[in-house]
Amino acid sequence: MNLEILLQYATYGFMVIGILAAVVSIITQVTKEVAFLNRIPTSLQVLVLSLILCPVALVAACQYFKIVITWYMVFGSFIAAFVVALVAMGGWEKVREIWNRTKFKEGE
Repeated sequence: MNLEILLQYATYGFMVIGILAAVVSIITQVTKEVAFLNRIPTSLQVLVLSLILCPVALVAACQYFKIVITWYMVFGSFIAAFVVALVAMGGWEKVREIWNRTKFKEGE
């Protein structure tokens, strides 16, 4: 696979994660004062909402692009849900801090 194509897919991935994190944050801010939702921690609400929203977004995208859904796409959407929840709760700085701790350097 060409490096330019890989970077293009990575850019699309980061865009999707950012959009989903923004949607999760907006929905959480609007609904966290609802009667039964104010009893649970906001971070738990964000995680559950991400675990619901990411597979729904996957199904919607696969329907739009006419792609057959496979098991690894569903599994990947659940993994992405944790990243979306992390971004929605802590922002991109937390994700960048985790990335920098892996000691990954460009050119290696």
